[in-house]
Amino acid sequence: MPNRRRSWADLGPRLLSAAVLVALTASTLYIGGVVFAVVVGAIFALAYREWETMVTRAPLTPGGWVLIGFVALSGVVYPYLGPWGTTAVIAVAAVIAITMRGEAALWRVFGLVIYGAIIIAALAMRGDTIAGVWAGVYLGTVVWMTDSAAFFAGRQIGGEKLAPDISPSKTWSGAAGGLALGTGAGLVVWVLVTDSPWWIGLLLAATISVLGQLGDLSESAVKRHFRIKDSGDLIPGHGGLMDRLDSLTFGILLVLLVGALHAGFGSVAEGLLYW
Repeated sequence: MPNRRRSWADLGPRLLSAAVLVALTASTLYIGGVVFAVVVGAIFALAYREWETMVTRAPLTPGGWVLIGFVALSGVVYPYLGPWGTTAVIAVAAVIAITMRGEAALWRVFGLVIYGAIIIAALAMRGDTIAGVWAGVYLGTVVWMTDSAAFFAGRQIGGEKLAPDISPSKTWSGAAGGLALGTGAGLVVWVLVTDSPWWIGLLLAATISVLGQLGDLSESAVKRHFRIKDSGDLIPGHGGLMDRLDSLTFGILLVLLVGALHAGFGSVAEGLLYW
C-alpha cells in the first residue's frame, strides 16, 4: 500500500494560494459595497469561464466571452438595482446562451443560473451592515476548515473511499475530519460574534459543512461527466476557481434561505446570526 504521508508535494502552493484567497476575501468582505460586488462578479465570471470551456469542450468563442461579461455585470449591477437587476442580467445571458444552440446550450444556462444565484446570495448576505461581515466570516470559516481538514485527514489517514465512482481521492476519514473541524471552527466563530443559542450555530455549521462536501462531490460528478480532472489551472495547488468555490455553493444558498426566511431578504446576515 502506498504511503500517503509522502503525498505532500503540492502543499506549499496550496497554502500560499489559500493565504492570498483568504486575504482577498476578507478585505473585500470588510469593504463591502460596490467593491465587494465588483470582486464577486469578477470571481464568478472567471469561474463561469472555466464552466464555458468545460461544457463546450472547446476554446472560448466570442459568444462565450459575452456570457462571461454578463456574469461579471450581474454582480456590478446589484448595488444599484438589487437582486432583480442581477436576475435580469442573468436572464438576458440565458436567452443568449439558448440562441447559441448546440449541445452545450442547456449546460450553459444551468451554469448561468447557478452562478447568478450564488452572486445574489453572496451580495445579499453581505448587505450593508457589520453583520454581513460576521456572516461571511462564519460561512467562510466552516467551508474552508471543512476543506482543509478533509484534505489533510484524507491524505494522512486514508481508508474507505467516499464516492469512488465520482471522486476516487475522497475518503470517509476525510469527510469525517472535515465535518468535525468545520463544525467546531464554525461554533467557535458563532460563540465569539453572537449571543444566539450555541446549538443553532452548531446545527448550522454542521449543515454547511455537509453541504460543502456535497458541493465538492457535485462538481466532481460534473467534471467526470465531461472527463476532466481540474476545471482550470488558475490557482496553484488547487486547480481552477470552480475547484476552489464548489464547496461554497450549497452553503451560501443555505445562508440566503435561512437568513431570508428568518428576518427577510434585506436582513439575511441578521437572520442567520441573531435568534
